[in-house]
Amino acid sequence: MPEFREMASGLQFPEGPIAMPDGSVVLVEIKRGTLSRVTPDGSITVVGDTGGGPNGAGMGPDGKIYVCNNGGFEWANVNGMDAPGAQPENYIGGRIQRVDLDTGQVEDVYTAWGDVPLRGPNDIVFDAHGGFYFTDLGKTHGRVVDRGSIYYALPDGSSIEEVAYPLDHPNGIGLSPDGNRLYVAETITGRIWYWDIESPGKVASNPGFGSGGGTLLATLTNFQLLDSLAVDGEGNVCVATLISGGITVVSPDGEILEFVEVPGNDTFVTNIAFGGEGLRTAYITSSGYGKLYEVEWSRPGLALHHLNV
Repeated sequence: MPEFREMASGLQFPEGPIAMPDGSVVLVEIKRGTLSRVTPDGSITVVGDTGGGPNGAGMGPDGKIYVCNNGGFEWANVNGMDAPGAQPENYIGGRIQRVDLDTGQVEDVYTAWGDVPLRGPNDIVFDAHGGFYFTDLGKTHGRVVDRGSIYYALPDGSSIEEVAYPLDHPNGIGLSPDGNRLYVAETITGRIWYWDIESPGKVASNPGFGSGGGTLLATLTNFQLLDSLAVDGEGNVCVATLISGGITVVSPDGEILEFVEVPGNDTFVTNIAFGGEGLRTAYITSSGYGKLYEVEWSRPGLALHHLNV
């Protein structure tokens, strides 16, 4: 087992880590409703107050952080872990937000696609053209569960389009190293799907019965749920695996290469990001117990667009 170092604790359900060039990690605290920064010594400072439920985060071409805000959760404590639940009474609606790292200013960029409101935006990835794909996992409210979507949008607020629908709790999202394939993980089904990208925001649909016209890459066995993901430099999909508490690595051909267990028996291991020298350091959020870990990874990560590391 690789040696994990606890970089920070006391976070309120951290997610969406971004490894910054200065060695810090910018991430969201979903339960706290903030975008926060963790420095190498473990100090935590709030960058901006987003409200609701900030989830996935990514650096845009303008140097600002774009946040998928799911609108908020009900919260429970399960065996000492924070556990997100259904849509809360103080739900603010789903939205894409822009956060200025220097001033902390938070702006809403999108709250709807046409007359379809965003329900629970979850994860985000920018492409080389400056646009971004994001998942809308939806919300659970009463006995009703939303069907999810994938969208493509421009960061200036001028364009948002639906890419694929319907999906079952679409969560993590990422791009292949050549930018020609889009990956999405579904939480409840434990499946990873992919689409071939024809042009920015346009994908080729599989004529079969795959979620949203996707092609199945892999299905995890037993009771394992999927959260956010990152693609490494070899094109493997590294997906946070709930219940099991670790990272599952899947090749572009769908072969499950390895499972890396995260210490602490946290049901809610939610995300992974790469940074450091040669992109050989993985930063992993252990959200239920409010921890951020760093560990030397067996393969280099994939450099993200618009983020100089």
